[in-house]
Amino acid sequence: MPRYEMLNNIAHRDLRVATDFGPAFGDAVGMVPAYPSEFAELQREYPIFLRKDAATGQWQSVVLLGFEQHENLYLQDGRWNASYLPGAAAKGPFLIGFQENQIDGTLTQEAVLHVDLDHPRVTAMQGEPVFLPQGGNTPYLDHIAGVLRGIHEGHAFGAAMFAELDAKDLIQPITLDVQVAQEHRVGVNGLHAIDRDRLAQLDGPALAELNRAGYLEGAYLMLASLHNMRRLIAEKQKRLRLQDAAAAAGRN
Repeated sequence: MPRYEMLNNIAHRDLRVATDFGPAFGDAVGMVPAYPSEFAELQREYPIFLRKDAATGQWQSVVLLGFEQHENLYLQDGRWNASYLPGAAAKGPFLIGFQENQIDGTLTQEAVLHVDLDHPRVTAMQGEPVFLPQGGNTPYLDHIAGVLRGIHEGHAFGAAMFAELDAKDLIQPITLDVQVAQEHRVGVNGLHAIDRDRLAQLDGPALAELNRAGYLEGAYLMLASLHNMRRLIAEKQKRLRLQDAAAAAGRN
């Protein structure tokens, strides 16, 4: 279970965060949440889909990393093979929490950083320092703060965006069932995508409404991202060939 504490430069002055990648750090996952604030970066390297949160019933955008629950095809030898790291992966053990304050008699909520002290990137006791020796933020922590701001802003924007796209009947289920090798098929259930044909059939006022709200660009970025499925399939095929070769060598 996570053990979150409000981050401060006294209690956590010696905190370090491991920045390598691998299953030991929780990176072996088939998908991670994505946010519209990063779609322009994500669409260059990852396929972006939608899925409905079972608990809230709301739409959540995700990037697909693999075809199985614990398969991340971007991981290799302690590296994440992409030039952009999704915010949900980059944030590591940190999240934004809210602290209530009284300002001039008015109750306000202030966003503050929290850290999970039981996260494997923290319990590794090595990696990037969070605070400078004199107590200021390190560049690493400033970067994390920026990532979390993008997640926070993107989450709220995304909820409204996906609700509007759904209202216009643009979110449709897809069948992801791929033959990656002669005797190997892979599939992922529960994914949805933007329906390109329905988007193209929207009339001028509907398109203008989506554009004014800033949602139209996100819809097209999601569609553009789907070409990255070819990359995932090719990587899956490569790893299956390596597995077969290793198995053959073991039998000889």
